[in-house]
Amino acid sequence: MFVAGIGTAVPPRRYTQAECWDAVRGARQFSALAPQSQALLRRLLLNEANGIGSRHLALEALDDAFEIEPDKLHARFERHAPALAEAAARTALRDADLSPRDIDAVVISTCTGYLCPGLSSYVGERLGLRKDVVGLDLVGQGCGAALPNLAAAHGLMAGGSARVALSICVEVCSAAFYIDDDPGVLVSACLFGDGAGALVLTAEPRVGRRQVEWRAGWSSHEPAHRDALRFEQRGGLLRNVLTPQVPALAARQAAALLERAEMRERITTWIWHAGGQKVLERLRDELRLEACDVERSARVLSEYGNLSSPFVYFVLELALREQAPSGSWWMSSFGAGFSCHGALLAVA
Repeated sequence: MFVAGIGTAVPPRRYTQAECWDAVRGARQFSALAPQSQALLRRLLLNEANGIGSRHLALEALDDAFEIEPDKLHARFERHAPALAEAAARTALRDADLSPRDIDAVVISTCTGYLCPGLSSYVGERLGLRKDVVGLDLVGQGCGAALPNLAAAHGLMAGGSARVALSICVEVCSAAFYIDDDPGVLVSACLFGDGAGALVLTAEPRVGRRQVEWRAGWSSHEPAHRDALRFEQRGGLLRNVLTPQVPALAARQAAALLERAEMRERITTWIWHAGGQKVLERLRDELRLEACDVERSARVLSEYGNLSSPFVYFVLELALREQAPSGSWWMSSFGAGFSCHGALLAVA
């Protein structure tokens, strides 16, 4: 399986963390927070050491983030998720010099909203995909979803169900934003951004373009740590459970997965999901990485925040645009479960 095209998309409105702080301290919910929660928000949004400078959010104005009725949050997802997924897919198709009619299968991952029929129906209609396209909707995998998505596409190709596939990850994290005295909820509201990433995948390499081949994938799941990072439903709202143990869990699982793959010494380029600045720091410590090994992930984090499942597609796009060295590339994502995934890409 080869990556023939790549595309990303974000909402048009970009907000700095300082702007987010100004908005949240003016919200009526802010005065109801405990003093330590108010201090946490200030620290998260104004401390540059957190690694995030700005985020793109599907909000007409930041005040919309404090409208937390379930119907309004669902409407935000329903409006923006198909549009972002379509935009990323069209960019990827242009990059691959292919048309929507060439697509045999579409695999879409999300965790920030629910539609039935799934996003594959809405995106297929918007793109004008053929009626016989295989559509798969993957939900519940959180930030780590991109690599299971690619593994599913690879399975479709290996089984002969598709020669050309679309892999799409899209998250409207602002459809799960609100503030209360739960530190995990507050961290999430200050960390995540909205966006989508898409890859056009082909069974054969495309002539005249850089070859990016999926060689193998690995996964690890630790249900015993499920409560460290997951969504729960409370009062009709998606509520992100995010604990301080996440950076250590992510680093430990990422290191173990890389050891299983026996690829550590061969990697020329690293494509890391960045759950946050602390995650990148723990990855560096655990895997003995240099700053340059996580630099692209840090840049994406700074500009967009934690995009959840599309994040690694943004980093991959950046590495390809900057002509990162050919050879063995390692892509890794992790998230709810607690789960971790790794993939070996051969890039020429």
